Amino acid sequence: MSKDTVITRKDMKEPDKFQVAATQAASWAASRKKHLVIAGGAVVAALVIVAAVSALRAQREQTAGAAASALLAAMGGEVSSVPLPGVPGPFFPTQEAKQRAVIAEADKVIAAHGGTGPALVAELARGDAHYKLGDWDAALASYERYLKDAPADDSFRFGALEGVGLVREAKGDLAGAAQAYERLATEAPKMADRADLERARVLAAAGKASEARALLAGFAEKHKDSLLTPEASERLARLGGKE
Repeated sequence: MSKDTVITRKDMKEPDKFQVAATQAASWAASRKKHLVIAGGAVVAALVIVAAVSALRAQREQTAGAAASALLAAMGGEVSSVPLPGVPGPFFPTQEAKQRAVIAEADKVIAAHGGTGPALVAELARGDAHYKLGDWDAALASYERYLKDAPADDSFRFGALEGVGLVREAKGDLAGAAQAYERLATEAPKMADRADLERARVLAAAGKASEARALLAGFAEKHKDSLLTPEASERLARLGGKE
């Protein structure tokens, strides 16, 4: 049984969840009565369990989303020593205080709702907050956990991949940063132009100017519709290549 389907002691104290799941499962079974009769008792039982579990999982996602509201508020908070007119807040005296608040709220969501979509978003937010605080190892750990747990087609996956590259670079691991940007280009094709541009930059910083020039020289052909082509040409010119 997966982590999402484990029934905890807390769940057992909340019968409303099961009532909702049972009602949805019964409705699902009724709409498919003819097929279920043909399928046989064992299969019917299995299908009803699957329906109940799916309903419970949806309820967990909804509950986790509501719990994440404080995290979203902290992420959108303003850094100001005094309340700003017309701005709902929250307000934080420093950028550090804001990022610490984001981490604290992310910790709560992950601890209470692990395995849900909102918990994944919280992991990514926690990684970004640690990065902004200069806590490289903690940021990298969050990004890698996110990448391990998130689906391959997750819409925020590129953020964690880029985060790994930024952390590797901040730690002085330019080879690791280049690999991270190469992975970003592969796993998030819509960000491939940005990934190649950043990869060329760290390659040049690592003393691999020839590799950087080769990447930039083929940029326009590889990314025909990219708005970053002028920037790639400018960087290529600075490295002594052709525009």
